[in-house]
Amino acid sequence: MSIDRTLVAIAEVARPHGVRGELKLKLYNPDTPLIAVGARVVLRKGDDPKTDRSLRILAVRSATQGLLVQLEGVVDRDAADLCRGAQLLVPREALPALEADEFYAVDVEGARAELLDGTLVGTVKALVSYPTCEVLVVETPAGERIELPLVDDVVAEVDAASKLVRLKSADPL
Repeated sequence: MSIDRTLVAIAEVARPHGVRGELKLKLYNPDTPLIAVGARVVLRKGDDPKTDRSLRILAVRSATQGLLVQLEGVVDRDAADLCRGAQLLVPREALPALEADEFYAVDVEGARAELLDGTLVGTVKALVSYPTCEVLVVETPAGERIELPLVDDVVAEVDAASKLVRLKSADPL
């Protein structure tokens, strides 16, 4: 099955804020310039693109550990509560250009993770940012999930274009 990568998630609705439809967002990249007044985003509830709603951002303000936004059509707390857990997505072409050796998390999700000798470790399910480092969440063929730090001692190469992560070690944290 092919995964559609034309839209990329940039935030998740954490919860409603107040009674006028404002939403508290959990940002996937706290430095994103893509959440701004007037910008259009796609609001998706769950994994079904049939739920997609293209909405304009009407207001943005800072909040502790996130942003507060007002989206068109979300006018009260009940409407905001229905958005809880939804993702905000943007077209891939809206993302900033990458520097050499950089990649977006979405580009490694689903990648084959293998040792330098070609031994399969598993499939990358996610890239998670912790305060101390970023980790690749890899699901092994046995269904076990392991977290591998994205550091030179563990990761030899990330080839996002080939959907391949080559590892020096598969020892979890």
